[in-house]
Amino acid sequence: MISELTCSLRIIGRIKDKPSTQRTQTTAAEGADESTTGAPSLSAPPLINGKEVFDLLHDDLAALEGEFGQDTVSDVQAITEIGEYLRNGGGKRIRPALLFLSSKLFDYQGRGAVRLGAVVEIIHTATLVHDDIIDEAKTRRGRPAANTQWGNSKCVLAGDWLYMQAFKVAVQERNFRILDTLIELTQQMVEGELLQMEKLGKLITLDEHFDLIYRKTACLFSVCMRLGAILGGATPAQEEALGKYGHDLGMAFQIVDDVLDLTASEDVLGKPVASDLREGKVTMAVIHAIERCTSDERAKIETILRDRAFNGVTHAQIMEILQRYGSLEAATARAIRYAESAAKAICTFPDSEIKRALLWAPEFVVAREK
Repeated sequence: MISELTCSLRIIGRIKDKPSTQRTQTTAAEGADESTTGAPSLSAPPLINGKEVFDLLHDDLAALEGEFGQDTVSDVQAITEIGEYLRNGGGKRIRPALLFLSSKLFDYQGRGAVRLGAVVEIIHTATLVHDDIIDEAKTRRGRPAANTQWGNSKCVLAGDWLYMQAFKVAVQERNFRILDTLIELTQQMVEGELLQMEKLGKLITLDEHFDLIYRKTACLFSVCMRLGAILGGATPAQEEALGKYGHDLGMAFQIVDDVLDLTASEDVLGKPVASDLREGKVTMAVIHAIERCTSDERAKIETILRDRAFNGVTHAQIMEILQRYGSLEAATARAIRYAESAAKAICTFPDSEIKRALLWAPEFVVAREK
């Protein structure tokens, strides 16, 4: 069995150098709260690599694409066109992949995993459609956002249709626990979007921010793991452990995503750099800096949030502030802590190829660069 020490990840010693580590000044107090200083450097060799993980899931992911395509066809041409456009927009299918891995932990062989994999991907796609409309986004994954091609009105209704279609497919499982789980998920996600709209342009606390990213991202990761556990006949304790894994993995995923929004290039992101700030969204690195910076520096950040644009304040100036207080590094350190927590959550499961794949995912999430 893989030891708890190994389960706590080989991330810290292996993570690539990122812009978030470019600190220019850090006080002792700042270094004590979020820094990786003093954390164990776990440098065991990788248990499995990304290619092996996706080879392991090759047949499931191929079946998922067929199911996803079939489930997003409607008699209304606009819905079918929008659905096909979104389905062909890329994405690693990490959410259904997690569901597949979770079910495989219990040697589940049924059709339900592919069906529910499509359900969670359809729900995720619907949220992206609505998010782009709300954010007035022009691009998504390097392509024009769907709302720029079909207009807001059609895309709102297409997103609604996708939500309803997801539940129509899920009903085929004839399992009330699955339906209850999906209903709770969609409520959390919609509430998260509404809460974020209320907080746009405002300075929020770290706790408020974590609540938002739980609702908008981590909740779906957790549900994917729980759905796989339900299909596999997991015990309540096993389902809870897998749900915890999904939650912590999702939190790490979103924190890294937010750091990349500030540090990566537009070509890598497939959208403008610092889109979150331009949309009035405050993320962890910015919150960390605001809690430590001078009044003049705070005013610069508030100007961008208020104007929803870099008017009189440059992206480089904001990066200087974040680097001065180690804010990008602090956010990365928190993501690593969540990733380690995710790995520890599944330590009680017996060693297997599937468990090794699940242990790879937190490393992938933290080390990714896009």
